[in-house]
Amino acid sequence: MNASIVLLPGDGIGPEIVREARKVLEAVAVRFQHSFAMEERLMGGIAIDELGDPLPQSTLDACRSADAILLGAVGGPKWDDPNAKTRPEAGLLAIRKELGLFANLRPITTHPQLVAASPLRADIVDGVDILFFRELTGGIYFGDSHRSDDGVTASSTMTYSTGEITRIVRLAAAAARQRRGKLTSVDKANVLEVSRHWRRVTAQVMADEFPDVEFEVVLVDAMAMHLLSRPRDFDVVVTGNMFGDILTDEASMLPGSLGMLPSASLGSDGPGLYEPIHGSAPDIAGKGIANPLATILAAAMALRHSLGLEIEAAAMEAAVTGVLDDGLRTADIAAGGPVTSTTEMGSAVAARMAAS
Repeated sequence: MNASIVLLPGDGIGPEIVREARKVLEAVAVRFQHSFAMEERLMGGIAIDELGDPLPQSTLDACRSADAILLGAVGGPKWDDPNAKTRPEAGLLAIRKELGLFANLRPITTHPQLVAASPLRADIVDGVDILFFRELTGGIYFGDSHRSDDGVTASSTMTYSTGEITRIVRLAAAAARQRRGKLTSVDKANVLEVSRHWRRVTAQVMADEFPDVEFEVVLVDAMAMHLLSRPRDFDVVVTGNMFGDILTDEASMLPGSLGMLPSASLGSDGPGLYEPIHGSAPDIAGKGIANPLATILAAAMALRHSLGLEIEAAAMEAAVTGVLDDGLRTADIAAGGPVTSTTEMGSAVAARMAAS
C-alpha cells in the first residue's frame, strides 16, 4: 500500500513522541512492504510563532489531501496570555471543524502489566475495556452564542441537532455490535433540555436500527461515580462534547497514566486525526522522559481506521504489549523501578516490529 500521513508534532513533548511513532511506522512499512509518505507540518504554538496562525492554510491543505494525520500535542504556558488574539488550541478546534471530525474515539484499556500503576485497586481496574465515543463538533464548545458582558456575566449555549446526535450514536452502536453488544448513553436529562433531546433521539435510533444491542442511559454525575466503582460494567459509551471531554479524562486514570491512551477523531469521509489524549507537558519537554506509547498506539489506530490495515495495527499493539512484558517502563509508569527513556522505548517497539 502507498499512503500519505501528515505528522503534526506541535508543542512541548509533541516532537519527541511523534518522532518515536514515526520510527515504528517506518518499521511497519518495511515489515509489511508498504510505502508511507510522511511529512511534518506546523500546528499549534510553534505555528503561531513562525507563521502567526495556529493552523496555517498550508498545514490544512496538506491534511485535507492526506490519508491520515498524526498529532503530538499543542499548547503551553508560553501562549497562555488571556489577551492574545489566538491560542494554540484554536488550531485543534479549527482542524476538527474544517475536516468534519465529529466522532472522538477514546479506548480505555488497562494493561495487566500496569495494573499496579493505577490509583484504584487492582480488582476494580483489571480487565477494563471501554470505548468512548465523544461527539466532537457540537455542544457547548461550538454553541451559537459565546459572550461576556462587561466582565460581569458570561454565557455559552449548548446546542445539538437531531442529525448531530444520530450520526455519533450510529457509529457507537455499530462499534458496540462488534464488541460486547452494550451501549451506554450519558446525558443530564434531569436538568438540561438539550440532554432530553439527546436522550429522545438516541432511544429512537437504538430502537429502530440496533434492537440487538443492549442499551442503557446513565446521568453524567452517576457515570462519574461508576467509572471509579465499576468500570468493567461498561463496553461502549456515547456522550456529548463537554461530558465526553470530562469523563474520558477521568477514565484515563484507570490504566494509571495518560501516556498509555490514544484517541482518534473521525468524520464521515476524509482523513482521520490521531493523537495521544495527554497534553504537551511542557514541564518535561526536552528531558527525554515522555512516554511515547500513547502516540504509537494512536498511529496503530490510524492504520486500522484510516488505512484499513488491521493486521498491521494489531502488530503494533502487540509490539507495545511486548515491550511492557519485557519490563520496559518510562517514568510515568515505572512505579519507582528502572526508567526507560522516550527514545529507548520507541526503539524497543520498532525493534519488536522488525523482528516479529
